Amino acid sequence: MRKVLGLGSLVGAVVAAATIPARALPPEDPHGILTLQVENDAVSTRRGTSDEYYTSGLRLGYTTGTNAVPDFLANFGRTVWGNGVQRISFDLSQSIFTPHNTQIAPPNPQDRPYAGWLRGNVQLLTDKDDSRSVLGIGLGVVGPAALGRQVQNGFHSIIGDRDNRGWGSQLPNEPTLQLLAARTYRLPIAQVAGLETDALPGVTLNVGNVLDYVQGGLVLRLGQGLDSDYGVPRIQPGFTGGNAYTPTRPFAWYVFAGLDGRAVARNLFLDGSSFQNSPSVGHRGLVGEAELGAAVMVAGVRVTYVQVFQTPEFGHQRAGLFNFGSLSASVRF
Repeated sequence: MRKVLGLGSLVGAVVAAATIPARALPPEDPHGILTLQVENDAVSTRRGTSDEYYTSGLRLGYTTGTNAVPDFLANFGRTVWGNGVQRISFDLSQSIFTPHNTQIAPPNPQDRPYAGWLRGNVQLLTDKDDSRSVLGIGLGVVGPAALGRQVQNGFHSIIGDRDNRGWGSQLPNEPTLQLLAARTYRLPIAQVAGLETDALPGVTLNVGNVLDYVQGGLVLRLGQGLDSDYGVPRIQPGFTGGNAYTPTRPFAWYVFAGLDGRAVARNLFLDGSSFQNSPSVGHRGLVGEAELGAAVMVAGVRVTYVQVFQTPEFGHQRAGLFNFGSLSASVRF
């Protein structure tokens, strides 16, 4: 596990980056941004997979132009992070989790429970020339009210696939509250043959009744116009650069590779309901991810793709790295 995560060097990079003072402010940007994102394990290098573990994520987000922030919230952000160019980001997302074998009912009690999570998130972004800082709150529900069964089996019906049979055992309804604080640094490295390189170290703290974790990560990028964003978006707890971007050239692009690790104190989807008896398998305390992908920005549109490779999250999970794809499309207006 330690070799996979590389947590010592990862934490060292994040701590070192945190001591670097932010410099000037980026220019104002009045454009709003609309983002649609899909994550799914159907895009996988594993053989014989259908729906399993983190099987689907959907997200629709809107991010305001810069400084379209109410005074009380802007002042709070400046108190926490200092002066910066501010935006507000709103999104609605759904995540769906299933066991490996979805054709037995009741499911294997040693496998991951069925669960859906529907939530709305509001985040305050503060950008400086070399850093992005985020404060966020999310409200939602886990359980049948999250509509995981309807979305998954409804889609299966459309494409002529079998229904997943164990949804009757899914985690019960529970309201959810999550609080988040995060910072990502953008550190230029060098230019090689007209191409830019940089590093994006970052750290995230997330607490609530669903997920409690501390996360550190590092992404390395190669391309042109790297100062247009802070990396590609992911559905959290994925290591994310966020929805906001401001193209600094007519055609910007990059390829990237990254590692992140999170120390997990609670994962409701594995540990079970907070308030009543429910299926559970218990979580692993350390989870690591590697990711590879690319982003393109042209004519105000950004398209990104990430392939994520994740270490096991619970003890009886299938051996090897679980992996899934993440695709996003954003437009400025």
